[in-house]
Parts: sequence; C-alpha cells; structure tokens
Amino acid sequence: MTKITSTQINGVNAWFKPFKFAVSIGLYSWTMAWYCHYLSDFNVTPFNYIVLILFGFQLAYIIFQASKGQLSHFNSSTPTYSILYSLMGLSAVLITLYTAYTGLLFFTQSFPNLPSYYVWSIRLGILIFVVFSFEGGLMGSRMNHSVGAINDNSNLWILGWSKTVGDLRVSHFIGMHALQLVPLLSFYIFKNTKATIVISILYGLLATTTLIQALKGKPIFTQKIVKE
Repeated sequence: MTKITSTQINGVNAWFKPFKFAVSIGLYSWTMAWYCHYLSDFNVTPFNYIVLILFGFQLAYIIFQASKGQLSHFNSSTPTYSILYSLMGLSAVLITLYTAYTGLLFFTQSFPNLPSYYVWSIRLGILIFVVFSFEGGLMGSRMNHSVGAINDNSNLWILGWSKTVGDLRVSHFIGMHALQLVPLLSFYIFKNTKATIVISILYGLLATTTLIQALKGKPIFTQKIVKE
C-alpha cells in the first residue's frame, strides 16, 4: 500500500501505522499463545476472544482511518472519533490487565519441567511489558507522542521516531518488546537465573532512561544538520 498511495498523516505514509500495529499484534498474539501453553489449568478461550475482538477492533479502525488519510490515535475532531479513540484506549487497558493476570500466574505457579532462568525471563518480560504498555496512557493523556512538537515524525525507517524532539513511542516500543527479547536472551544466550534477572533490570532501566530522555524533549537519535 505504501507503494501505490502517497497519502500521508503527520508527514509519513498513512499505511506505515497499520503495518506496525499488525506486526506488533501478531508478535504479541504468537508470544502469549506460546507462554500460555505452559500454564496449568488456564482456560485460554476467554483470552483468545479478548485478543481477537479488542485487537481486531483496533486494527480495523486504524486501517479504516489510514484509508481516509485521517488520524486514528489522538483524534477527537468529532464526537464519533473521540468515542472510538477512547474505546481503543479501553481495549488496550483490558488486554494489558489480562496480560498482567497471566504474569501473576507465572509468579504463583511452579514449572518443574522448565529451566528456572527461562521461567524468570517470562515473568520479568511480562512485568516490563505491562509497565510500559500502561506508559502508552501518558501519550493518550497528552494527545501527543512528541515532547516539544505536535506528533513529530521522521524518516527513521518504519519506526518514524522523531529526530528533533522527545518521542514517547521509543520507551513504549522498547518496554513492550521485553515480552519477546528478555526470554530470547535468557534462553539462547545467558542461560542463568542471576544473569537473566540482571539483564531484565538493565533492560527495564534502558526503557526508563528513554522515557526520561523523551520527557526532557530530547530525541534518541539526532538529526544531522548539513551545512552548505
């Protein structure tokens, strides 16, 4: 779609956002399906329907708005758009709370057939995910993902993170993908419980640092100014 349309929203192709959300939702769904398999006596059916209905609604609305060249997030230009945006926020909160519940189950259940470091990586990965998923509410309350400009974007690949001002999406992205990265690092590289806990703490600090940097109005990557 980016090749056949030049429609832009906030300076970037309108179809980048649906693509990013589709990939993110796919990764989340696949990852949680993998983890929930380890839980004993866990009825996955309600979780399935929550993910299908709520994420399906979010993605459908984002695609619909992209097709019209209009904002899905931070759009309160009409009462209808304001309600739909609020519903997207509510759906994100419900999914995050359900994810937090599965994380609680990982903390309360025992997994004798799994390496201890792997179990801890899942626990801490979910914990970091939940914290920085809720960090998205900070953007919602500001109706803006930038600090120092209005929804500033760049040509930074598909991510589009601002190169001139603070961007709250950076910490949101890093923190939420702890869900995949922490267990992968633990299982394939560190293979040690203490190392897993340390790397999880460092990962959480990285996400926190990028949040503080964004709140100060500083970009994670700076735009180089070419002098003539």
